[in-house]
Amino acid sequence: MNRQNLQRVVAVINGKGGVGKTTIAANVGGLLALSGWRVLIVDLDYQANLGLDLGYQGKAGDDDGLALAQALAYGVRPGVLKDVRPGLDVIVGGGHIDGAAAALVSKAAQGKLDEARLSVASMLDSVAGEYDIVLLDCPPGNDMLQSAAVAAARYVLIPVKTDDGSLGGMRITAGRLEQVIDLNPDMDLLGVVVFGSGTAATTVRRESTAQIVEALGGADADEEIRTQIEGLVFESFLRHSEATAKRARGRGLLVHELDDQVKAAPKFWEQLKAGIKPQSVGPASAEGVADDLQAIAAEVVARIQAKEAESSEVAHV
Repeated sequence: MNRQNLQRVVAVINGKGGVGKTTIAANVGGLLALSGWRVLIVDLDYQANLGLDLGYQGKAGDDDGLALAQALAYGVRPGVLKDVRPGLDVIVGGGHIDGAAAALVSKAAQGKLDEARLSVASMLDSVAGEYDIVLLDCPPGNDMLQSAAVAAARYVLIPVKTDDGSLGGMRITAGRLEQVIDLNPDMDLLGVVVFGSGTAATTVRRESTAQIVEALGGADADEEIRTQIEGLVFESFLRHSEATAKRARGRGLLVHELDDQVKAAPKFWEQLKAGIKPQSVGPASAEGVADDLQAIAAEVVARIQAKEAESSEVAHV
């Protein structure tokens, strides 16, 4: 298929849940939209946590993934929820996606495997050209949808914790990339983002990078290969703050929006002076998490631009 419209599609994926996929997709998408990019986020997860992070779950336009399911199963143009944030649109996920995944599995069983694996690519071909970047928030445990997502993606971004389950999920994801390379030969691994690690902990960062290199098969590789694998690990790590995550998701705010509210709120002594019972708008940790996400968004852009420049140089040789 012609992939001209899919050159800025990024699959945010790991075979393990709870590693920050939705947090990264929502917040990086929101930050890029804030900077003037036209952004589309596609929620391929039946849990639909993207709707919580962006605050549209249960509101007008939330169809629980029905339009997405129909687009995947029947090849029709997907419905798009416009202006969730200025410049940020969403293809909504939810419970209906399970039915679509089952339909794709059935299609594959009928000898139409390539058609099933290209379902996300075919769906996006009709809309992706309207955006500067498309982020796919991928489900952790659905083989067919994960394969279809990476078959559509020009770039793959893997969030990972350094526990065994998360690293195992990363290895599964790497294997899935190999399985669709026949359909998507230009797919490229944008990088690996470590989630749940303090960005200031140099020793932890070094150990995390070493674990990722080992998980990707670099333990016994020569120095050049090890260096290449190490280069896949983002400089920017994403710390985890339960307080920030709960407060942001509970309010339908992105982390930088929560941080803005915290900074704008009167301090507790100002509230006391005004005769107001002191109330916390949000945790102080929001600032650190917001800084991490801004750094990750900047690194995503830098890596995409570097790869595009490299591709352009190769094309002119």
